[in-house]
Amino acid sequence: MTDALPPAVLVERRGHILILTINRPEARNAVNAAVHVGLGTALEEAEADPEVRAVIVTGAGDQAFCAGADLKAVARGERLEPEDRDQRAWGFAGFVRHPIGKPLIAAVNGFALGGGTELALACDIVVAADHAQFGLPEVKRGIIAAAGGAFRIVQQLPRKVAMEILLTGEPIPAQRALELGFANRVVPLDALMDTAIDFAERIAANAPLAVQASKRIAMGIAEGRIASDDEHWEANRRETRMVFTSEDSREGPRAFAEKRQPVWKAR
Repeated sequence: MTDALPPAVLVERRGHILILTINRPEARNAVNAAVHVGLGTALEEAEADPEVRAVIVTGAGDQAFCAGADLKAVARGERLEPEDRDQRAWGFAGFVRHPIGKPLIAAVNGFALGGGTELALACDIVVAADHAQFGLPEVKRGIIAAAGGAFRIVQQLPRKVAMEILLTGEPIPAQRALELGFANRVVPLDALMDTAIDFAERIAANAPLAVQASKRIAMGIAEGRIASDDEHWEANRRETRMVFTSEDSREGPRAFAEKRQPVWKAR
């Protein structure tokens, strides 16, 4: 008999704070269907529980917050989302199209590339370890930042800088993210969780209904969605359908898995 696999997402309650840890350090905390269900279910529970006043999202280990989609799983033909339609509607990682009223804090413990940066973009506050990196390298893999990155990066950073990050696929260090206002704090790794928890506790000390209403107003959240994002998601759907069915989109993950340079054909 083989040992049971560890949970893909660890859930820890600390007073009024819920801490979610992507628990796939062997895969650099890359997102698969189990991570999607784990994070999405935890957000549902957090939103429904009046005792939860803030949520922290982090990654296991000290190397990666989240390496994005599990491209090796994609190359093996595995799905990165669950069969359940309602759960798929939560978006990548069960997270990026799953707005809740409870404040979300990303504790970025290592590199956050692709979907990892998109998770951070979907959070309200970002605390990063000083060795962390952010980036959207999808264009280097023949795909696009389809989990909100292509439009949220431009909303949250100066446009020209955002376009550089989006079109070159090159990462930026944590300190640069701080300078750009993408990160709220950059601290040594051993101070990361204490800093994130301090943020969460300061939020949790305030009137919870007022905090949640303030977030919903600021983000335009109504009935579990952000209406102003609908046009972006529709454009995202159109472009994704074209790009993700191209030869290049298959070549990118294959080349990544085979540790070689991709050969693009623009088709």
